[in-house]
Amino acid sequence: MKREIIITADGSTTIHIPEWNEQYHSKYGAIQEAYHVFIKHGLHHLWNVNELNVDLTSSRVDKSQNDLSILEIGFGTGLNALITFLESAKIKTQIDYVGVEGYPVSKDEIELLNYASELNMPQCKMVFNKIHDVSWEEKHQISQKFSLTKQHKCFDDIEDSNAFHLIYFDAFGARVQPELWTEDIFKKMFNALKDNGVLVTYSAKGSVRRAMQSVGFSVEKLPGPPGKREMLRACKGA
Repeated sequence: MKREIIITADGSTTIHIPEWNEQYHSKYGAIQEAYHVFIKHGLHHLWNVNELNVDLTSSRVDKSQNDLSILEIGFGTGLNALITFLESAKIKTQIDYVGVEGYPVSKDEIELLNYASELNMPQCKMVFNKIHDVSWEEKHQISQKFSLTKQHKCFDDIEDSNAFHLIYFDAFGARVQPELWTEDIFKKMFNALKDNGVLVTYSAKGSVRRAMQSVGFSVEKLPGPPGKREMLRACKGA
């Protein structure tokens, strides 16, 4: 299918698929959406980091452990991995990040994405290039506190058990790929999470919420990013 680079409302780029009228990120702001859904309501919620970048006393994670493990469903452009790398300094622990992608973005497309310049942080360009240049199927230490493993496979091939504290569920929408938002897929996500683990997604569809609940998740609706009224956060356990 034809793919084209477009500018979203916050000035950051994304990839648009005209045949589906679907984007990799929100047309209302790729970077804004990523921070709102996956960092604010995912990573910060899990680790209880407040807006002043101070660690709070309570957490859904035992902070005495050696690492925090994150699974991304839909590695795509690498934006979520990049901003999680940038946030890793705030939580002062090792992040082990696994990104699963069935159809990797091409090198030509990567070179047209402007996340490094839009984030305006000196290390962004180097890190963004590195996360795309490293080989698939191997664990790479991107920095002292952030490792990355990229897995080239379909989502229904995921068989992890009790492995992750947090899942970024960033698949294409249920309108164009309903098979990625089923009970079968969310059962795999439930199994992949550790007890008290969290899954966050930009979607707020009733069918998605019910599929999550049917496999054992406790699900809450939260205010969505710009352009969306709501999003979902699902928790495994109390």
